[in-house]
Amino acid sequence: MTGGGPRAGDGDRANLAEQAAKESARASAGQQGLLFTDEVRALPEDIGYRGPTVCAAAGITYRQLDYWARTGLVEPSIRGASGSGTQRLYGFRDVLVLKIVKRLLDTGVSLQQIRTAVQHLRERGTDDLATITLMSDGASVYECTSADEVIDLVQGGQGVFGIAVGRVWREVEGSLANMPWERPETELSDDEADAAGGHPSDELAARRRARTAG
Repeated sequence: MTGGGPRAGDGDRANLAEQAAKESARASAGQQGLLFTDEVRALPEDIGYRGPTVCAAAGITYRQLDYWARTGLVEPSIRGASGSGTQRLYGFRDVLVLKIVKRLLDTGVSLQQIRTAVQHLRERGTDDLATITLMSDGASVYECTSADEVIDLVQGGQGVFGIAVGRVWREVEGSLANMPWERPETELSDDEADAAGGHPSDELAARRRARTAG
């Protein structure tokens, strides 16, 4: 009479199946561009970008930019608005986070979950930031800092979609490469900025001037 316990080789087959599942998850993650291992170039932290430039690079509207700044989701780190006529200046890292926020919103993640994700990104150093992959199942956002973590989430079904922060970094870097910038200590008027580097006028300031003129 034979026993009902596991036969010799069952463990090996289970291990092979697990390994095959891992390889499939790795291939899927690679195809989705979630395993970003390239190094990114550090950028100056004292260079700021005005609202219209930020909107173009992040793919958002000025209304979204203004609302997120006023509600504290993503505030300008180079220079905030401190009165009428003062131009907000956003740093590269701000633009990066804004683009990530837009992608998370587009995939249906709640603003509450996005605020949590943004807080985690704020706490990361620049070097760590580029190695993070954000995974989500549409309800929760998971932060992965290694390929194994990404693969485990893909394999477990929690990673319906993901955002490799390093890849977004490269996209933002490319978008801002030929766009106007300025340093916070040299605040320019709209006309001076336009003449110096082709800065578009700040939309909110333009509306204020139009109301005053009217």
